[in-house]
Amino acid sequence: MEVDVLKRVPVREQEPKVRAANFEEVCLGYNKEEAMAEAARCIQCKNPQCVKGCPVNIDIPGFIGELKEGKVEEAYQVISKFSALPAVCGRVCPQESQCEAKCIRGIKGDAVSIGKLERFTADAAREAGIKPVKAETMNGKKVAVIGSGPAGLTCAGDLAKLGYDVTIFEALHKAGGVLSYGIPEFRLPKTEVVDAEVENVKSLGVKIETNVVIGKAITIDELLNEEGFDAVFIGSGAGLPKFMGIPGENANGVFSANEYLTRSNLMKAFDDSYATPIAAGSKVAVVGGGNVAMDAARTALRLGADVHIVYRRSEEELPARVEEVHHAKEEGIIFDLLTNPTEILVDDEGNVKGMTCIRMELGEPDESGRRRPVEVAGSEFTLDVDTVIMSLGTSPNPLISSTTEGLDINRWKCIVAEEETGETSKAGVYAGGDAVTGAATVILAMGAGKAAAKGIHEFLSK
Repeated sequence: MEVDVLKRVPVREQEPKVRAANFEEVCLGYNKEEAMAEAARCIQCKNPQCVKGCPVNIDIPGFIGELKEGKVEEAYQVISKFSALPAVCGRVCPQESQCEAKCIRGIKGDAVSIGKLERFTADAAREAGIKPVKAETMNGKKVAVIGSGPAGLTCAGDLAKLGYDVTIFEALHKAGGVLSYGIPEFRLPKTEVVDAEVENVKSLGVKIETNVVIGKAITIDELLNEEGFDAVFIGSGAGLPKFMGIPGENANGVFSANEYLTRSNLMKAFDDSYATPIAAGSKVAVVGGGNVAMDAARTALRLGADVHIVYRRSEEELPARVEEVHHAKEEGIIFDLLTNPTEILVDDEGNVKGMTCIRMELGEPDESGRRRPVEVAGSEFTLDVDTVIMSLGTSPNPLISSTTEGLDINRWKCIVAEEETGETSKAGVYAGGDAVTGAATVILAMGAGKAAAKGIHEFLSK
């Protein structure tokens, strides 16, 4: 296969009009020939900046070098030393602002398509039945991990490789956390990818107990004092949705993005063979501009709705990945930018019958450095919708912190933990991911899980 070293090998995707009507994966990924050709573009830097851009510090030149020679198993084992979820990361990580942003090849051409190569490697390894390498001996110490999302799976996997006896406690009936209930099937297939990645973590010796709500069924203090665990990692995420507080938010047809996506993903409401109800709506407004907003909007579109994204800043300030915005536009989603809802209109039966909005303009920068949106007087208008999905971010559920003695939280109800180690104010208890930072990306949660695993190992090795 001939390759222009300055241009990345194109990746195949479903056509927009076709994929907008199904829940099959949008990106089809590389085949082996394409992956090897793209891998050949890597110049194998002696001081690889891409590794510095990766929150879990994968040896990127190492795995790409193996892949260049067609050595899939060797490439996979290089990745699995650093990442428990390569098939996930290859699909949902914002590589364009992390590893690929620092790729030297990108200075005079396209950066190497690191994410797509990671995805190919993980998928090819799964299809070949290749598993990560287990610890040869156990060290006799037990660690409890709360939450089976990306932070919890990463922490558990890293500790298992070090010989710890690890048990994950998951509140829902299915493991995977946000990977299972938050990210749509068309971006992250559940059976093929998420379930397989969870099984890989279990193959390291990790046990997973589902339907266990920590703080209700059992507390952290009981895990430490009565159940014989030597340390606990809290990776419970941030699943408590935020709302605007505007009139009409309690109407029938107003959802949080969390509820909407959970119904569609975990409960398979998008599948006609399942009895799970979901109010698809015919005209849907999604309020927000992050990746979750894009996921909710693209899900509503596939359920048959005309969809608007309503966001109070400009396109340059959209926090969603460029790729997700691009895909949403291709599929026909309408972007109402510099627009803010002021009221949800409700009919006599309590159902949504529209949403009043006002136009915005950007003023002076706020504390985040972004220009603050300011209302434009007299610019009110009504958006004709019957369903509103609020995607304004989330915060941690306070159940765990409120039932644990000596665990400090901040004013946002997030657990206070050291960034480098995950150490909290309570001895033997570590935390990371969205439970500490508030809602963020999968890869940042994984980075926090990895840091905490290192911190727990140092703590229990004293």
